[in-house]
Amino acid sequence: MNYIRGAFKPACNISITFTDGKNRKQVPVKKDNGQMVMNPLFQSQETIAGKVCIEPYQGKKVEHNGVKVELLGQIEMYFDRGNFYDFTSLVRELDVPGEIYEKKAYPFEFSTVEMPYETYSGVNVRLRYVLKVTVTRGYAGSIVEYHDFVVRNYSPLPPINNSIKMEVGIEDCLHIEFEYNKSKYHLKDVILGKVYFLLVRIKIKNMDLEIRRRESTGAGANTHVETETLAKFELMDGAPVRGESIPVRLFLTPYDLTPTHKNINNKFSVKYYLNLVLVDEEDRRYFKQQEITLYRLKEETS
Repeated sequence: MNYIRGAFKPACNISITFTDGKNRKQVPVKKDNGQMVMNPLFQSQETIAGKVCIEPYQGKKVEHNGVKVELLGQIEMYFDRGNFYDFTSLVRELDVPGEIYEKKAYPFEFSTVEMPYETYSGVNVRLRYVLKVTVTRGYAGSIVEYHDFVVRNYSPLPPINNSIKMEVGIEDCLHIEFEYNKSKYHLKDVILGKVYFLLVRIKIKNMDLEIRRRESTGAGANTHVETETLAKFELMDGAPVRGESIPVRLFLTPYDLTPTHKNINNKFSVKYYLNLVLVDEEDRRYFKQQEITLYRLKEETS
């Protein structure tokens, strides 16, 4: 029985390390099983270099038809789980066919890699970057090892960032004017604004501001839209009067936000909205939604 169990064990251990792994920033990523793991952080145009170590288990040798390492950028739709769409695919051949008897190290390097999209994990889709090492074998089946890494890309301050001003209302019942200080926010920004009541003839109980994320996957008739409320912030508790102005001050730092993603590889989009919600004494809800753009601003390092 032990012989049968041993026959299905892999013939070797494969490890992948990055050249600057000890000094590079690590960020937490949630795995499929819900566990958090720390992965190294890169950005587009960086060189990704490191070492692949293959160590046969004691008393075993590894016969192979070649060893290679691939750098892959992949999109996976959860309704099509297991099928990856590769938008980036680079390969380095590490070894010609032969045999490995003892621990062997292979250096690799991918220079100034174009990684146009950020790592993203959503409700119905994920975008990931991974190093994939394959020890190609025939009858025994190839041995494969993966090592994920995270990509974040940064944007400069937008040259034009207009404020948002809108008037909404119900004829002869409610007329409000709201204003947000800008339409584009970085992920650690503060949303400032005000809500001004021009006409109030219904009894408002409270007013909230929500941040909503809308994730669209697929295309055409197969488009699937998922909306999440990420934050709910109470602006007012109690009835407003005509002429009253309610300030808005919402910090974005506490929330799990990503940049706005527009039509990523024709597979998915992620948009963000500010949703102003008013509730009257009969629990009727009145709301007005406004799209905003989120971007990642490079953090200052001292």
